[in-house]
Amino acid sequence: MNQKIAVVTGSNSGFGLLSSLELAQIGFTVIATMRDVHKDEDLISQAKIFGVEKSIHIHSLDVTSEESIKEFSSMIAKIGRVDLLLNNAGYAGGGFAEEVSIEEFRAQFETNVFGAMRVTQLVLPYMRKQGKGKIINMGSISGRIGFPGLSPYVSSKHALEGYSESLRLELKPFGIDVHLIEPGSYRTNIWTSGKKVANRSLEKHSPYYFYMKAINAEIESGEDSLGDPREVASIVGELAQYKRNTFRIPIGKGIRLMLLLKNLLPWNILEKAILKKLRIKNGT
Repeated sequence: MNQKIAVVTGSNSGFGLLSSLELAQIGFTVIATMRDVHKDEDLISQAKIFGVEKSIHIHSLDVTSEESIKEFSSMIAKIGRVDLLLNNAGYAGGGFAEEVSIEEFRAQFETNVFGAMRVTQLVLPYMRKQGKGKIINMGSISGRIGFPGLSPYVSSKHALEGYSESLRLELKPFGIDVHLIEPGSYRTNIWTSGKKVANRSLEKHSPYYFYMKAINAEIESGEDSLGDPREVASIVGELAQYKRNTFRIPIGKGIRLMLLLKNLLPWNILEKAILKKLRIKNGT
């Protein structure tokens, strides 16, 4: 392969699928990975529409499996080159901390955090040898601001933030850039796919029943204003093509204002605002 090589994890839907198409359209050969290759229909059909099906190569990769990582590593060794890695594989685990088991927290971290670490370690020897490369980690606004009822997802994205900071500093001397995209709310299936535990809090005997109902109502009321995920894929394309010194890239409606308020306001005022928006009062 003479073209630049991009590896994308979680490419069967959402940001991963759209980013794979974007990268193929700007000239990359894309290694589009997914845990279940039988879910490749949407990617293949859209690749044909855009005329880039020959530039997208689908491979099985379960980022939580050491065996799968080893098999994928053998395939990358045959290519001998990686120019860009998009760590996108992930899912959103919801639920209140008391009701989420440690095993469920661990499963969330295995995909969202350790999965990104595994694939990053796989590609770094090639990028160091090349003296260049780009790693793009798909974070979230949830990695900057905590939200109730989403403790598994929020904590995993906060962990990815810290890992990405260290990684960027470690790799700068080797000519490898690390970027962290922090999307807000977009029309993807992250909330409807994968493993979920939030339903436990919607059972009427749960002490958090009233709270989770309020959160769901807030989410549903904002569905019409969800962003177009192609905006995020476009950012991936820009980072792939151009040199940008920006590390964190927050994107989405109201996200920059939200981050500004968090930096400026004392925590007690911020939490009152969040609870007021959800119409939650102490003890009710």
